[in-house]
Amino acid sequence: MDDRRVAVLGGGLYRPDRVRYENAEEGVAMAFRRMLDDIPNLDPRQIQFVQSSYFSDHLNQQLCMAWIIQDYIGQHRKGGYRVEAGGSTPLDAIINAYFLIKSGYFDLVLVVGWEWMSEVDTATTNEFIASASDTDWDFTVGGYYNGYYAALETRHMQLYGETIEDLGRIAVKNRNNAVHNPYSQWRSEHGTKYVTLDDYYKDRIIAWPYRRWNCALISEGACCLLMGSEKVAKRYSDNPMWVAGVGLGTDSMRPGDRLVDWPFHGVYKADEKIYPENIEKPITPYPEMANFGFAREAATQAYAQAGITHPLKEIDVAELFAPYDGVELCLYEDLMFCPRGEGKTLVRERVVERDGELPCQLSGGLTAFAHPVGATSLLQTLFLYWQLAGLIPKKFGDSALQLPNPRKALITGHGGTGCQGGVIIYSKD
Repeated sequence: MDDRRVAVLGGGLYRPDRVRYENAEEGVAMAFRRMLDDIPNLDPRQIQFVQSSYFSDHLNQQLCMAWIIQDYIGQHRKGGYRVEAGGSTPLDAIINAYFLIKSGYFDLVLVVGWEWMSEVDTATTNEFIASASDTDWDFTVGGYYNGYYAALETRHMQLYGETIEDLGRIAVKNRNNAVHNPYSQWRSEHGTKYVTLDDYYKDRIIAWPYRRWNCALISEGACCLLMGSEKVAKRYSDNPMWVAGVGLGTDSMRPGDRLVDWPFHGVYKADEKIYPENIEKPITPYPEMANFGFAREAATQAYAQAGITHPLKEIDVAELFAPYDGVELCLYEDLMFCPRGEGKTLVRERVVERDGELPCQLSGGLTAFAHPVGATSLLQTLFLYWQLAGLIPKKFGDSALQLPNPRKALITGHGGTGCQGGVIIYSKD
């Protein structure tokens, strides 16, 4: 038996919302308390290391916020530090905790993430987030992520022909999943009524082709995960969720540079061939501006480690880091659920719906569950933990989102416009 296998052993959350009146350290403490309630055999003194995750010092209006958090939850004797990688921050925190345990240095690591995004107004929040783009070239000409991602999706639409209706179907799917998630921000704000495409078309445009429903939420929230080695896993959990594979990838800082993306040149030849004949091919036709090369790289690594050869058939559920709905569609392709250009087919044939072959964003995702950046992938991982453990009916008081017998799950994370990110495969066995 490999006692260096690593598992997620449980967790707790502080429900995200647009504005929470407790401050960040109070929210984290509540998430930590809920984790302790769920893991009664855990003495907090047994935690060996604290891996902290938050994105922005500006949003927190505090440098070195991790020190305050670690002190607030009574863990300040322990080693610990913060990781930061834009939207990939919480996923990278999970992967870093995995490496710390896998290396043999620690057996029990607490991963804690949070973000308080409404201590400043929304325009300022967007400006702070946009400072994670190139501040010498892109940001200085008025670049905001709504505009960046709208440009990427417009390019993908030009090349492969998805429509506004396809983006609307993703938005409707995610909201109608989120109404069954009592921790979702959408449900907090809008209740449990299902929405339709007609409702989507009434929503206002933010940056064409994106309407407001296609864009990630502004959220305040926190989440804690306990991760451990196989040596200690059974002490704390009857349902450990094992990390079966991890992968990391990067791409150029500026999306426009991906038309001449030399590190990817000739690497994924099959995808380079899939390109419309009526449009002149750039020097690097994959990933181009229309897809996410980091995700292909990370997925290739994670699948190899996990022994995945046919993702669509072997993965039961996926939680994707998709701050805009076109990203979700593109990730279907870059994660090899379907060939490049066929993401729209998975939407139209309902493959990614709750009752489809590979349900995606059952939690509601970043556009309907929540997106407190430093906690987002932790929240999605906790959802997957409950999903694989069969605990959704107990945790949600509603069985609608519980799959019959899920064995393997996938999660992604990324920062910037896909500048860096990762993929994790989780397994019940």
